Amino acid sequence: MVKVEIMASILVIDDDESIVETLDLYLTEEGYTVRTALTGTDGLNKYVQEASDVVILDIRLPDVDGFAVLEDLKEENENVKVIMITAFHDMETTINAMKGGAFDYIHKPVNVDELDLAIKKALKSLEMEKKIDGLLMEPSRNFRVGDIIGTGNEMREIFKTIGTVSQSRTTVLIQGESGTGKELIAKVIHNNTSPDEPFIAVNCSAIVDTLLESELFGHEKGSFTGAVARKLGKFELARFGTVFLDEISEMSVNLQAKLLRVLQEMEFERVGGKDTVKVHARIMAATNKDLRGMVKEGKFRDDLYYRLNIVAINLPPLRSRRQDIAPLIDYLLSKINLDLHKKIIGVSGEVMEIFMNYNWPGNVRELENLLVRACVVAKGQVLGVSDFPDLGKDSAILPVKDDTADIFTPEEPGKFLTLDQVEERYIRKIIKETDKNKGEICETLGISRPTFERKLDKYGISFEQE
Repeated sequence: MVKVEIMASILVIDDDESIVETLDLYLTEEGYTVRTALTGTDGLNKYVQEASDVVILDIRLPDVDGFAVLEDLKEENENVKVIMITAFHDMETTINAMKGGAFDYIHKPVNVDELDLAIKKALKSLEMEKKIDGLLMEPSRNFRVGDIIGTGNEMREIFKTIGTVSQSRTTVLIQGESGTGKELIAKVIHNNTSPDEPFIAVNCSAIVDTLLESELFGHEKGSFTGAVARKLGKFELARFGTVFLDEISEMSVNLQAKLLRVLQEMEFERVGGKDTVKVHARIMAATNKDLRGMVKEGKFRDDLYYRLNIVAINLPPLRSRRQDIAPLIDYLLSKINLDLHKKIIGVSGEVMEIFMNYNWPGNVRELENLLVRACVVAKGQVLGVSDFPDLGKDSAILPVKDDTADIFTPEEPGKFLTLDQVEERYIRKIIKETDKNKGEICETLGISRPTFERKLDKYGISFEQE
């Protein structure tokens, strides 16, 4: 590890003495000034006596809940950088930590590379905040968790982002394939930002261009044939809530220009009107297209793209998070049982095996639709293959692509690659197929910059980008 140049201070609060000793030794060797506490009360007292740059805080403490400690730390110093560590892996705990003002959230057992990266991010953020005062907002206390299922690293990062953006009203761009749950993510953010205000969704691909302008901005009486009275648009009707623009990629260039003005000036005129109307609603957009690629092709305004892309949430397809299929089935079945007054308790092992090997082009929506149809015709409490009449047919269920060739050596088919060979292939592929810099690639790989440099040297990989 590279030693930090500035003597930053870190306070570790954890009741596990072995973890405290390990972190104390590691962080001291890294050049930090370290203090430790085995209880929340002792940790708070030490922070009040002398503030630390970063606090590493366990959620489960013997005397007080870690969230209470986090709240007290934020009251003492709203800009304190708290990295929470816990053995819990559920979505609600992750989101509550981020919503409560935690800078990051790391699971036990603690990966030192992940911790190292989080600390450096926290110190960088602290340095920027010292230059720019007053930009941080007090987190809202009315936090509600949405119906999102996810246990992998990508989904946990999304939960963190939801918790962070729920503290403000910044524009959010949600990207992902059809059926991944983009509108659900938008609703979760809305419910944790302004739950008492309207959430208005507009499908930009379902309304013709001329009508879409009237839908968004409203119109005055007599502004066009059929306009027999003034009509308020979605931006007005949303008040201080949220306007969710789904399939934003389908919006015409003409309307893109008008939306850009809304994002820049937070005002507009109704169709056929002259009075300026102020916009108070938060704007979120979603797409299943590659907006960056559309910008390069001249099909989407670059200035609008950068205005929308203030905070981006990229939802992974279901095929890349197969560990979530089982809990998704449990959740969806409980929801379907309520709607259909059924008592389905699960799927058979044979069905589960097929589901785990399916490519899921329709993602979570496809899974839900299959389960609904099966529950309607099911006779028993466990869904079997006979309850899925399309199961195995080309029109519905296709086998997932066989990627086993990627784990064999090209010289000797059938001979497995070593773990180092797999890692080298993966790193080379990430570098080749993305235009990311080293910092972004480190985040993608989940490793620190020094670790990345060592792996480049280990595998003889040259990296010209900076």
